[in-house]
Amino acid sequence: MAGLAPTSCVASGYPSGGRLAALCRALYCLAALLPFAAIAADAKPPAPSNGFRAFLASVWPEAAAAGVRRKTFDGAVKGLEPDLTLPDLEISGKPARRQSRQAEFSRPPGEYLGESTLDRLAATGRDLARRHAAVLAEIERRTGVDRFVVLAIFGRETAFGSYRLPHDAIRVLATQAWIGRRKEQFRKEFVLALKMLEDGVPRRSMRSSWAGAMGLTQFLPSEFYQHARSHSGDAPADLFTSVPDALASAARQLQAKGWVRGEPWGFEVIRPAAVDCAFEGPPDNRPVRDWLARGIRPASGRQVPDALYSARGYLMSPAGAHGPSFLALENFQVIRRYNTSDLYATFVGSLADRIAGRGGFVTSFATVGSQRTEVIRTIQSALMARGYAIDKVDGFIGSSTRREVGRYQRANRLAVDCWPSIKLAEHMKRSRPPRDARRAAGDAQ
Repeated sequence: MAGLAPTSCVASGYPSGGRLAALCRALYCLAALLPFAAIAADAKPPAPSNGFRAFLASVWPEAAAAGVRRKTFDGAVKGLEPDLTLPDLEISGKPARRQSRQAEFSRPPGEYLGESTLDRLAATGRDLARRHAAVLAEIERRTGVDRFVVLAIFGRETAFGSYRLPHDAIRVLATQAWIGRRKEQFRKEFVLALKMLEDGVPRRSMRSSWAGAMGLTQFLPSEFYQHARSHSGDAPADLFTSVPDALASAARQLQAKGWVRGEPWGFEVIRPAAVDCAFEGPPDNRPVRDWLARGIRPASGRQVPDALYSARGYLMSPAGAHGPSFLALENFQVIRRYNTSDLYATFVGSLADRIAGRGGFVTSFATVGSQRTEVIRTIQSALMARGYAIDKVDGFIGSSTRREVGRYQRANRLAVDCWPSIKLAEHMKRSRPPRDARRAAGDAQ
C-alpha cells in the first residue's frame, strides 16, 4: 500500500480535476495511513473495560474492611486487565468455557492415572520421603495424616514443585469474581488475595492455576488463612518456597476436612460376578465386613486388617467396568474435599501407596476415550428424565453418573459397564423408557 500514489487514479482514466479523481486520491491517502494507525493501536493496550473498572472500585470497601490499605489496593489493581481466556467465565454473547482445562474432567481415566506418570512421581516422592523423614514424621504425629498422602498431594498439585503455575493470582481472581460462574465465591477469594499482599506475600510469588490456587500444594486464599502454618511454628507460613511449610499446611487442611487417623484411603478390590459396577457410590456405604461377606477381596491378595472390619466404605470404579475397582474409605472422601474428583483422589491414593512401597494397580485400565462433555450431559439428562438418581446435569463423570448408567443398563438388559458412551447415548435416544425402569434397576440390588 505504501507504494501506491494518488496519481494512480489518473492512470485509471479518471479526469485529474474531476470529483471521482479527488475521491480516489482521498481514499488512497487513507489507505496509506492505515498501517501507521495499526502500529499505533498495537503500541498501547486497549483501554480497561469500564465494567471491570467499576467492579474493582466496588471491591474496595470489602478490601478495606479486611485490613487492606488503599496504597496496597491501588498498587494491586493499577493497570489490571481481565483475563478473558480463562474457563468458567460467563461472557455475554459467548458460550461459557467450562472446566475444560482440568484433566480430572477431560482425560480418559487410564491416561490420567497413567502408570508411567505415577511411577515417575513415586520415585521422586521416595527420595523426598527420605530427605524430609523427620519433618513428615512430626507432621504425621501432630495431625494423624498419613505422611505418604501428604507427599502425594504435593506431587499431584505441582509435581513436587517442578511445575510453574501459569497465572497471576490477582488477575485470575479479579476476573473470576467479575464474570466467573461462581462470582460470589471468587469475590471473597479476591479480597483475601489482596489481604495476602497486605500481609507481605510478594505479588511475584502469587502464581496460580486458572482458579486462583497458589503455592507448592495449591491453596486458595481462604485456605491460606484457614490452614497455612509454618512447620516450625515460629514464622508465617511460606507455601511458595518452603517444602516443610507446604507439607504441614496440606496436612492441616486434610485434618480439618475429617482425616481418620490410622485408616488408609482405600484399597483396590476384585469384585465377584454378583457385584457389578452399578453397586458404586456413597449411597451404598457400608462396613468393610459386609463387602467381604459379599465376596469382595483385596486385589493385592493381602488380608484386610481386623481393625478395618468396622470401617465404612463404598465401591468406586473410576472407569466403570473398564478398569480397577476400589473400596473407598472415609479418607478417600477427605482427599476429595481437597479437590472434588474421584480421579484426583485415586491418583493421590495410588501415588501415596507407591511412595510407601505398597505397589500400584493390579487391574489395568482399558481404553474408553476422552470424557466428552456433551455426551455425558445428554446421558445425564436422559437418566434424569427417566427418574434415575441424577441430581444435576453437569457433564462430569462421577460416582452417581456411573452408578445410574449401570442401573439403566441392568434394567434394559445391556452389558453393564457403567460408562456414559456414545453408544449408550444413541440407545437412550432410540428407546422409550419402561415405566418400571427405576424399580427394575433397584430390584437388582
